[in-house]
Amino acid sequence: MNNSTSTANGNDNKKFKGDRPPCSPSRVLHLRKIPSDVTEAEVISLGLPFGKVTNLLMLKGKSQAFLEMASEEAAVTMVNYYTPVTPHLRSQPVFIQYSNHRELKTDNLPNQARAQAALQAVSAVQSGSLALPGAPTNEGTVIPGQSPVLRIIIENLFYPVTLEVLHQIFSKFGTVLKIITFTKNNQFQALLQYADPVNAHYAKMALDGQNIYNACCTLRIDFSKLTSLNVKYNNDKSRDFTRLDLPTGDGQPSLEPPMAAAFGAPGIISSPYAGAAGFAPAIGFHQATGISVPAVPGALGPLTITSSAVTGRMAIPGTSGVPGNSVLLVTNLNPDLITPHGLFILFGVYGDVHRVKIMFNKKENALVQMADASQAQLAMNHLSGQRLYGKVLRATLSKHQAVQLPREGQEDQGLTKDFSNSPLHRFKKPGSKNFQNIFPPSATLHLSNIPPSVTVDDLKNLFTEAGCSVKAFKFFQKDRKMALIQLGSVEEAIQALIELHNHDLGENHHLRVSFSKSTI
Repeated sequence: MNNSTSTANGNDNKKFKGDRPPCSPSRVLHLRKIPSDVTEAEVISLGLPFGKVTNLLMLKGKSQAFLEMASEEAAVTMVNYYTPVTPHLRSQPVFIQYSNHRELKTDNLPNQARAQAALQAVSAVQSGSLALPGAPTNEGTVIPGQSPVLRIIIENLFYPVTLEVLHQIFSKFGTVLKIITFTKNNQFQALLQYADPVNAHYAKMALDGQNIYNACCTLRIDFSKLTSLNVKYNNDKSRDFTRLDLPTGDGQPSLEPPMAAAFGAPGIISSPYAGAAGFAPAIGFHQATGISVPAVPGALGPLTITSSAVTGRMAIPGTSGVPGNSVLLVTNLNPDLITPHGLFILFGVYGDVHRVKIMFNKKENALVQMADASQAQLAMNHLSGQRLYGKVLRATLSKHQAVQLPREGQEDQGLTKDFSNSPLHRFKKPGSKNFQNIFPPSATLHLSNIPPSVTVDDLKNLFTEAGCSVKAFKFFQKDRKMALIQLGSVEEAIQALIELHNHDLGENHHLRVSFSKSTI
């Protein structure tokens, strides 16, 4: 095998991760194990949530591709995101790592026309969708209503189409937050909400008019007038993928046990008919040309673990400790700088922290009790491996089921704290917007609740005094109560969030700080 070609990265052997030292970060990413029938648009869609994709090189014969992001920070955010949650294309796992190349030069390569056309289509969509709603945008790229919600009608419904099948198909174009299905005018219809209007536009472009199964179940897709869906129950008719705690509502078995089982042991739902609500009996459908869906809706593998961000809220197989446990063991902390309050604020980005205990005899270890198991899993996925106060934090599920408070008069040095009644919980309100804004740690922070009198310099100084280097800052055009601030590193941003979330800015405004998926 000739490994010397400059484009192929010299890594064509079929081994998995770990077969060469990891490269230093680069805005060019190397993707392996790409299914042969994948389109350019599908590969680009992996990078879209993290920033602008500026170039693409597909090496179809080698099942590889190179994706160039506009900035190194966007690429780092993407790699951090997909490290705990392997992305899938056409239900196949895809492996992403930094490339040796610092940029892609594809001008004089053959067969680049399709990649360039796909990139142009996407950048048109992005420039259209990032404009203000109602404002004139570049001609031809206006997204009607700018809504992230699609209305889907399925014609020629010869076979049942389940909520899971829709989730599987539409997740290929971005994170699906919610789906509601219903029958109206004797037609099976659905409303489906993405995390971002770009994804909705993309899915509509790709899927409108396609058949789910051979010669039947045709998708007719429009933008909905609704901009957000309100899902009250998780069952076979409706689902909110950001809220695994919702009731089923109509006496159906709760989805939680089968869901949990599906993630614990892959393949439980691959049996022809799993009794969970909403899994259709197995009928041997022919596979559609154009849309890759398993032939049998009953056998969607472990509940389509493919959808990238949704899995953030699910249990991931292969974790030690007690499955379903909401207590995390956090190790390798900096004992001189860590406090229960600091852990409460940081882990509170991914769920509601009820109690924190820093170990009396070993202060680099702590227990963090979350509101439920899915929040514990989410915090573990996003925070384990991040640097905090100069040390790489590790989080695993604890064998303890709860954090005990010290008995009256017991010496504790204030290391155990109960936060269950704190006003700072982000996820107390069911259906809160915060569920949609859960992102991995990133160097760019989202600031909100800024009073009108506070200036750019006030905020920059606040972060500089907290020991951060401010690289960029911008207020939101349509809402000066919000801003983005880019700091020198992810570690700086984590520390700034701990220190400055809920900081009193005066006028009864307390600053709210979150990680952002955007870059400035």
